[in-house]
Amino acid sequence: MDSGGPHQSTTHLTWANVGLAFSFILLDGFLSTSFGLGVGSSLITAAVRCVVQLSVVALILQKVFETNNPWAVAGMAFLLNLMGTAETVVNKSKKRYDYMVSLAFLWGFGSRSTIPVSIVGIRFAMDVEPFWKPEQYIPVVGMLCGATISGIVVSVSYVLKELYDNRDKVEMFLAFGASRFEACKPIARDALRLALTPNINQMSVIGIIAIPGMMTGAILGGSSVEQAARLQMVIMFMISSCTALSSIVTTILALAVVVDNEHRVRTDRIDTREHAVYRARNWVAGKILEGVKEGAYGLVHGVHRLIGKGQAEQTGEGAGERQRLLG
Repeated sequence: MDSGGPHQSTTHLTWANVGLAFSFILLDGFLSTSFGLGVGSSLITAAVRCVVQLSVVALILQKVFETNNPWAVAGMAFLLNLMGTAETVVNKSKKRYDYMVSLAFLWGFGSRSTIPVSIVGIRFAMDVEPFWKPEQYIPVVGMLCGATISGIVVSVSYVLKELYDNRDKVEMFLAFGASRFEACKPIARDALRLALTPNINQMSVIGIIAIPGMMTGAILGGSSVEQAARLQMVIMFMISSCTALSSIVTTILALAVVVDNEHRVRTDRIDTREHAVYRARNWVAGKILEGVKEGAYGLVHGVHRLIGKGQAEQTGEGAGERQRLLG
């Protein structure tokens, strides 16, 4: 793979450049607030998270790149997969099923999706040896994890919503003698269609309507346009295959957990509450707020007592003075 060229990128970006780009988000947030669209806070929160997360990962990746150690690369890949699982289960999924964390990590992100696709794709499709070169492997794994999050969230969320809100449809098929595979097949088909449509649409317009970021980055880095285009093809196929594989596997697992082997829809295995992380956060915040309120109430009550005591002393002194004058 051609990684160099006569024209190297010399652009030096400062925080002023980042701030200028962030102003676009602020403008969108202002417009959303002005028209009451309800997406301004989400945009700004996501942008702030983007700044913080990219700043942190830049510091970490710089150290990993300098060490050029395969164990450091493996640790970074594990961390990316773990964070991807947490983002999927904790932040993105409004409904969850039993064992979702372990199943999503082992089958969606870990040994059955991002890791094998990244290893085979980088070693053979991208022709990089050794495959674990930090500057090659870690960015690809990050892209695969990001795409996999979207696929898993869309497919599993649709499956759980249908089984929870429209369980009577599945139970009707089961009552007429259908197997759980036959009863759940329409749900799985619609879920996978929703999950994979963005990738299919992206592949269909890439190059003609949209010039993707990986190709743009390779060109800016000095690669020839032809090599940049081939690199983008490889990356796009890896992302799409990884998203499809993880979505298919996690959809089947979700259906297998919620519809048991006795052909019963187990909605009791679907958790519609906020994740335990947010419940714990809300509990801690409530306790802190309660403590602050009690402290403020005690302070105000103490001030009132002091003021009342002072007024009583002044009243007593005034009464004594009047008695002396009258005497």
